[in-house]
Amino acid sequence: MNSRVTKEVGSIRWQAVLCLITSSLLGEPRTDAAGAASAGRLPDYRFEGTISRDVLENYLDRSVTMAYFLVTGKTEGNREYPYREDDVRLIRNIGAKFIGRAIYRWNGEGRLNDPNFWKDARALIERVHVFDPDVIFQGCLFETISKEVERVKVPSWVFRDFDLPVEDRTFSYDAMLNRNGKLVNHWGRASVPDVTQRETQLWFYYLAGSYLDLGCEALHLGQVGLIGMADRDLKEWSRLVARIRTYARTHARRKLVLLDAHVPTGGMIVDGVSLLDFNSFPMRIKAIPEKPHEAELQVGRLDSLYKRSKGCLSPNGWSCSSLPYLVEFDNFGRSRTPNVADAKSIFVWGWDEISWFSLQSEDHRNKFLVYAYHWLKETDPNGHLQMPVSRMITCPNETQGSYRANTKGPDCPVGYSQEDTIKKIWDGAVGRAGDQTF
Repeated sequence: MNSRVTKEVGSIRWQAVLCLITSSLLGEPRTDAAGAASAGRLPDYRFEGTISRDVLENYLDRSVTMAYFLVTGKTEGNREYPYREDDVRLIRNIGAKFIGRAIYRWNGEGRLNDPNFWKDARALIERVHVFDPDVIFQGCLFETISKEVERVKVPSWVFRDFDLPVEDRTFSYDAMLNRNGKLVNHWGRASVPDVTQRETQLWFYYLAGSYLDLGCEALHLGQVGLIGMADRDLKEWSRLVARIRTYARTHARRKLVLLDAHVPTGGMIVDGVSLLDFNSFPMRIKAIPEKPHEAELQVGRLDSLYKRSKGCLSPNGWSCSSLPYLVEFDNFGRSRTPNVADAKSIFVWGWDEISWFSLQSEDHRNKFLVYAYHWLKETDPNGHLQMPVSRMITCPNETQGSYRANTKGPDCPVGYSQEDTIKKIWDGAVGRAGDQTF
């Protein structure tokens, strides 16, 4: 670890200790964004360089999964998506503040060489910021690489920030792989990069810096356990995270980057300080075998995060007995037995979470959102439901392979019509409809 990164890690820990003292003296009970709205108060979304727990949770309260929103062109099933205007309208209508998974590549890294990939994304960010400059966009550094990384040139600033001689070369796929072959070809022709390899850190740092330069203020680090297959003590993750935070202090819109990752262990904590600003995980929806196609949420369900997000010092300085976290409708394919319930499986009636959700009736989908939102608030107030707005589905559909919450109509004929329900939930206009399952 070079001296600059060592100082950064030490600085984060020292700032956390100082702010722990402050927060213990000044901490107040929190009112969530929906509660503030119903009381006629506007939630606070202001931050610069650091973020309070209240402001962070105000963003998490209005977070959505909006996969590929910033990626124009042929992205979904090699088809052009023609309804971007309606997506912009939706963001404004529902008042979304945190746009999750807005830009990334799941393999196909050669697309990063296309200047329109970056130009079009920047234009969309700027369009949204015209009517709401508080909105945060999230880029993703996922647990996959393909041979296409070798089409991407390593920028000179990446070498310089790692105190390495500048070379005229592209990224090396082989140099990112685990030396013992672990998780090589894990995704078929693609592999999980090993964070203990310097080339992997160069790659992730390039992606992080590029997304921050674009205007993103949050980064999802994916399945950090897979990427950290050889990093049990989180030493290499600590180094990489410190570098990314150092870059953000100079280049990010508000001098801060919000980091999260999927953490089945309950967090990424080193010496009492979280490497992440908040945790995230799939919802782990449980099928109810005796009620065809119905499902519920449950504490202790498999590796679910409910009541398991660990306490720590936040990188922003405040202490918590449980780090705030998001749960999302995840997508991961279908089982070998679609439409069959298995309460011990991560699949919901044989489908991933968002596919199961999309297969329900419109009324059922709306009721499940109301149920899930209030169940989480009542069960573990540290948790926040990331509303599904757009995500790939793997079930039979006529909607270009994606679920979209947009109100169905001429401007978005592939919409599933959860938009109004999300808005009402956030505005505090919909209460929980009893202890029912869906």
